Amino acid sequence: MTQRSSFNHPAKPKQKILWLRSVSFFGFLFLYRQICRVFFQRRHYYSLSSPKCRIMSNRNEYSSLPISSYVELQRQNESSKSLRIPSFDETEVYLGSKIEDSEDDEYMEPDIDNYPLVMVGSNKGSGIPGAVFNLTTTVIGAGIMALPATMKVLGLVLGIILIILMGILSEISVELLVRFSVLCNASSYGEVVQHAMGKPVRILSEICIIVNNAGVLVVYLIIMGDVMSGSSHHMGVFDQLMGNGAWDQRKIVVLVVMVVFLAPLCSLDKIDSLSLTSAASVALAVLFVVVAFTVAFIKLVEGKIDSPRMAPDLSSKTAILDFLVAIPIMTNAFVCQFNVQPIYNELEQRSPQKMNTVGRYTTVLCIIVYASTSISGYLLFGKDTEADVLTNFDKDLGIRYSSVLNYVVRIGYILHLILVFPVIHFSLRQTVDALLFEGSPPLSESKKRSLGLTAVLLVLIYIGSTMIPNIWTAFKFTGATTAVSLGFIFPSLISLRLRHLGDLSNGEWVLSWLMLVLAVTVSIVGVVSNVYSLESNS
Repeated sequence: MTQRSSFNHPAKPKQKILWLRSVSFFGFLFLYRQICRVFFQRRHYYSLSSPKCRIMSNRNEYSSLPISSYVELQRQNESSKSLRIPSFDETEVYLGSKIEDSEDDEYMEPDIDNYPLVMVGSNKGSGIPGAVFNLTTTVIGAGIMALPATMKVLGLVLGIILIILMGILSEISVELLVRFSVLCNASSYGEVVQHAMGKPVRILSEICIIVNNAGVLVVYLIIMGDVMSGSSHHMGVFDQLMGNGAWDQRKIVVLVVMVVFLAPLCSLDKIDSLSLTSAASVALAVLFVVVAFTVAFIKLVEGKIDSPRMAPDLSSKTAILDFLVAIPIMTNAFVCQFNVQPIYNELEQRSPQKMNTVGRYTTVLCIIVYASTSISGYLLFGKDTEADVLTNFDKDLGIRYSSVLNYVVRIGYILHLILVFPVIHFSLRQTVDALLFEGSPPLSESKKRSLGLTAVLLVLIYIGSTMIPNIWTAFKFTGATTAVSLGFIFPSLISLRLRHLGDLSNGEWVLSWLMLVLAVTVSIVGVVSNVYSLESNS
């Protein structure tokens, strides 16, 4: 058993230790109760294999309609106001048909003027709040822990500007992705990529999703293990509460967390089943931000904070490399595009306009959370800010109740990562299934295949977390490659290649090109900087 002789455990009053142990125990007990409640709660969804109504368009093409909805015939010569004939964006579209290669793209264009049927029923799914929580949970993950360190490199002014800019560009790419997914009747990220650029590029995009999501989940497990059991650089929560013991072993801690908490959540086959846990994860992330911001404000009023850097330091080669590497990490913080289609598919009374509302709410919330975390984390620790700011919270914060706040921040964010994990895993499982079992029934109709994929993926992710000692170099590479590709390069290429379908305006066309050029530049510069940095360190 590993002993950490480098740390001297301070003597603590017995009452205080007992109180902290009780809070931690009941916190995890409550979380497990909520997980079991969500897992065993009975939900009724319409089945994709159930009998379906058929809608005939004026081109004699058919699209499937859930039986839980109904249609109303309308006369085409009456006014649109009285009949409420929706535009294409206002009409509910189910993204679930198979992709068929067609040389004539004209058949994918909707004929709005002669739309004969109006669908006024609704499918059962998540509302806007649930979709916002799920999308926000996809965005806010381990990346938030690296933002204070990027603020240390970029400076406060440039750092805040980049957070806002990346948020706006990410929201634009989400809206473009939703629009062309609906026009192509694509049910996944890979399908809309195939419509725009062919099957080989689709396979490439799905590989990017798998690498990105698997890497993120490995990062989550490593952070959970390091924060709870400690490492050679800092003390863990269990170390401080109970001293040395079996809980010092990161592998054991991660295995227990995976079996007890993660496996039940990841086995759910509907993403809107995770709306409750997503809401809790967002609340825990907000709790982290509130605590960090409050502590920083108190220390600022008391004059205990050094003057922060306002602009980037480019005085040395090392500083320039850090600056170039920080931008891909900032880009990685807003990647959520791979989960847009599953969330849209399960949105109640779904429409592109409603999904755009979800995306805008999510963007505003994430910008506020990211900016607050970056500023408060950097102000608290200054030049000593670690790449993972959670590791800074094992030290005295210099205010009253410092130790209690340290426990609240670390345990709260570990619970947040536990609740984020199944949302990212859902997208990973869907992508692996689409790549390996193309043409098979949906996972929701094959419980055995769903559980089998879940078990295999969890085992592989656990093995990865035990084999990779340092996650930050990998995080930088994924930020410069898979993350920037999924978030910005593929969506901009989709909009440019399918421009004739989506009535892309001149402004949107210019914006798509600008986003593509910026993303490719950031990717190239980030990869070259990472390689050069590795060579310099070695």
